[in-house]
Amino acid sequence: MDIWWLILGMLAITFATRYSLFAFPELRFPPLVRQGLHYVPTAVLTAIVVPGMLMPDGQHWAFEVDNAYLIAGLVAIGIAAFSRHLLATIGGGLLVFFLLRWMFGQLPI
Repeated sequence: MDIWWLILGMLAITFATRYSLFAFPELRFPPLVRQGLHYVPTAVLTAIVVPGMLMPDGQHWAFEVDNAYLIAGLVAIGIAAFSRHLLATIGGGLLVFFLLRWMFGQLPI
């Protein structure tokens, strides 16, 4: 039963924080807060992607030359920095990733 209370509490807190922006439409954030919120998507995406690049098995650091996740991630970062094109970044990163996995013999086929 404690788990259900935890789930209901998380639901209430999430609903309250998201609904508050609709309930108080005249609410305006200070410029410093708005500037900080501008970086939230980048920070969240980085927090999701970087651990997968550095610890592909989820337990050990993998700074090896045969870490296709790390190399393809760095190539994708380079493509994004130079082209600023989302589709090119995704396609180039996936292409490099699968080519590296094939070259290293890591494909499950």
